[in-house]
Amino acid sequence: MRKTNKIIKNFGISLQLSAIIYYNKSIWGKGSPFGGFMKLYSRGQVLFFSLLSAFVVALFIVGFVVIRPIFTAKTAASYEAASQEKNDFSDGFQSQSEYMAIDVSNDLSRFSEDERQNITIYERLNSAVVNITTETMAINWFLEPVPQEGTSGSGSIIDREGYIITNHHVIQNAHRVFVNLADGTQYEGTIKGVDPENDLAVLKIDPPRGVVLQTISYGDSSSLRVGQKVLAIGNPFALERTLTVGIVSGLGRPIQTSRNRIIRDMIQTDASINPGNSGGPLLDTQGRMIGVNTMIYSPSGGSVGIGFAVPANTARRVVNEIIQHGRVRRGWIDATVVQIFPSLVRYARLPVNSGLLVSRTRRGGLAERAGLRQGRDPVQYGRSVIYLGGDIITAVNGLRTNTLADLYASLEASRPGDVVNVEIIRGGQTQTLRITLADREEVMNQ
Repeated sequence: MRKTNKIIKNFGISLQLSAIIYYNKSIWGKGSPFGGFMKLYSRGQVLFFSLLSAFVVALFIVGFVVIRPIFTAKTAASYEAASQEKNDFSDGFQSQSEYMAIDVSNDLSRFSEDERQNITIYERLNSAVVNITTETMAINWFLEPVPQEGTSGSGSIIDREGYIITNHHVIQNAHRVFVNLADGTQYEGTIKGVDPENDLAVLKIDPPRGVVLQTISYGDSSSLRVGQKVLAIGNPFALERTLTVGIVSGLGRPIQTSRNRIIRDMIQTDASINPGNSGGPLLDTQGRMIGVNTMIYSPSGGSVGIGFAVPANTARRVVNEIIQHGRVRRGWIDATVVQIFPSLVRYARLPVNSGLLVSRTRRGGLAERAGLRQGRDPVQYGRSVIYLGGDIITAVNGLRTNTLADLYASLEASRPGDVVNVEIIRGGQTQTLRITLADREEVMNQ
């Protein structure tokens, strides 16, 4: 463009000079300093040369304005084709700018299928995993209650009304519970109910109107196979929404959490589970929650590839009970039983070395009406009184009941009103009774 403007400017100067030559002969005539060298021109000659100059300038303008862009476009196309040919020859290598463009556009084609699966599940569900912190009450030197920081863990949002599932030990003894979402917002949660038997608890938050919560759906834990891939999302060591990947390492693991509590059918996984992961989801490759991460087995306190999760089918049943009734209703044999121990076997000359001795039955209760017999001869054992001579329970619905923990575990999934087959030993003979279960909480609170 600068060259074009210069040509037009020169053309204008030439026209001015032509006019001066013609109309001011005194300047260029014989009386001038240049008179011996310059020649006068007629009007027709000036007009001819002016038109000729205009034509030449027009040709230059056409060349710069029209022909040059076409030539430039063709050159650019040739260069692009050459560059593409070079890229094909270089086996698909990309420049840094092209690489960054792909990364920003969230194109997953450059990842392996397994990586794409991990990335997709995490990006879709990590916002449904919450970080749970608690506040507990302590007594200071002046015997005054003071709040202090409690435990922290993870949880999963299971519906858009704000219900969250986590572990019981995460919120145990909590004075206040705080739920932190992925976007940084924090809500105070309400404890709707707990189930120490399976180390589960249900919380509730109430976000403002218009806030849509991301949720995680349940999977079917009964169809799991050892070796299948699983993913865990949680907040280990307060590092929020961390993803770890592993496989199902074992199924049906009975894990004893306390003296009288065994969680049956636990899922064992080698996906890294550390303090802070408790309560977070264990997911299958479809992004469905097939377990609630609960504990690790570790001499050092860190992950060594042995973690355990409560099965999703158990969690679903527990959550439904808590939401509907505020607690988990379980069936129970309305009788007082004593776990057999060696000195009792020797003293009472019992026919078995393990089992549950029926000390007392509730008068007129369901167990008594089913034919379960209590003991008759009282003996003092420490601060307790044991009645000898009653039936010995050895199995419930085919599950051996060598300990009290076994009895709790065998009735964990039962409800009041269910009928169970109870195997007993009476007078050295084995019998089976069909007993209708009472409500455990009512029996325990008598």
